[in-house]
Amino acid sequence: MRHGKKFNHLGRKSAHRKAMLANMACSLIEHKRINTTVAKAKALKQFVEPLITKAKTENNQTAEKGMHNRRIVFSSLRNKEAITELFGSVAEKVADRPGGYTRIIKLGNRLGDNADMAMIELVDFNELYNAGQPKKKTTRRSRRGGTKKAEPVAPVAETKTDDSEE
Repeated sequence: MRHGKKFNHLGRKSAHRKAMLANMACSLIEHKRINTTVAKAKALKQFVEPLITKAKTENNQTAEKGMHNRRIVFSSLRNKEAITELFGSVAEKVADRPGGYTRIIKLGNRLGDNADMAMIELVDFNELYNAGQPKKKTTRRSRRGGTKKAEPVAPVAETKTDDSEE
């Protein structure tokens, strides 16, 4: 039974699992998308999204709180280059997004062992999905907005054409 077990252990001991997720998160931050199994992608999503949120909120806080967030994220990732990239370009791109920084796209089955494969990517770094979509308005509307009044339609004046009727 799974009483109280809230995350997938991925068939590994805790030290191996933490190291694997940290390495996968560093690869995701560096390359912006990686291919892995569906189970590892879902575990990675739960692992990396709080780290991106901490990187995003660093810009809005004091220097002490920002350094604290960097140290917390560094304790999870343990890679200086990934931290620099995360707090730099990644945090800048996701600054206005309220969550959901990653996307999982299922790719099919692996040839060798028939495992379900998936691609996990950072949402704001995919130009193909974001190219045709304009920036969404962030204004909220109330439910009691009511209906718009119908504008009166002006009658169209008939124009006389000069064909051969004279």
